Amino acid sequence: MSGIDPIERKIYMCICQSEDGIKAKDIAHVLRVDSATVNHFLYASPFMRELCWQDEEYLWHGQIPQTRPHYGLAEFSGYYSSVREFLAMDEARWLEVLKLGCENIGRSLNDTRGLIHSFTDARQTMRTLFSDLREFGYPQKLSDDWEIAFELRIKKSKHIRIYADVLLVTKRYAFSLEFKMKNKIEQEEVDQCAKYCQYLDVIFGDGYEIVPILVLTGARDLYEDATIFGTDASVHVCSGDMLYNALDFYLGFIR
Repeated sequence: MSGIDPIERKIYMCICQSEDGIKAKDIAHVLRVDSATVNHFLYASPFMRELCWQDEEYLWHGQIPQTRPHYGLAEFSGYYSSVREFLAMDEARWLEVLKLGCENIGRSLNDTRGLIHSFTDARQTMRTLFSDLREFGYPQKLSDDWEIAFELRIKKSKHIRIYADVLLVTKRYAFSLEFKMKNKIEQEEVDQCAKYCQYLDVIFGDGYEIVPILVLTGARDLYEDATIFGTDASVHVCSGDMLYNALDFYLGFIR
């Protein structure tokens, strides 16, 4: 998929920020563009064709509204809930829900032994993260209402491909976490971690910053930046025990 046109992005935001739906003519009025341009993107843009829908009254709606909580994420995730609900659920029940969710979104569960191990590895890393937050004095009542999704797969057709092992959504940031059970940085995985950020940026809109983080759960005491191939941009790379440092860069919870 090529780059996102600025008008395309604004049209998508208009739709996904509308609580009751919005008509094409009203999108044109809000954005001060002609109706022909709006209609072109409504029927040609993969984001509009595959992640939006029109009701019988010709009102357009987004499948993932840009409102908190982003309940629409559940349709595309193996597991989705608030952090409070995630922490209250035991591993067996969580894994049961995750497996069912993966089946519902078409996520293959082949190579079950290694895959399930990676699922539980990511779960434990996230639980450790929230334990660390409490230890450093970050109020639990603030993080309880964050959203967490495991195995995000926005895969409507060949045009839309957005993946994340874990997506952690706060009030201002969406942390896209790529998990690897390894202890060293590999360029391919750094690039993979950043691959879908521009599309997540469209999904969440202007109120959010998308932060990619590569988490190497086989490492210890690792926290550094790695450059994305062919660019000056970088992603955070950390071991599981240092994930709180990557979040602290944005949230400032270490006192």
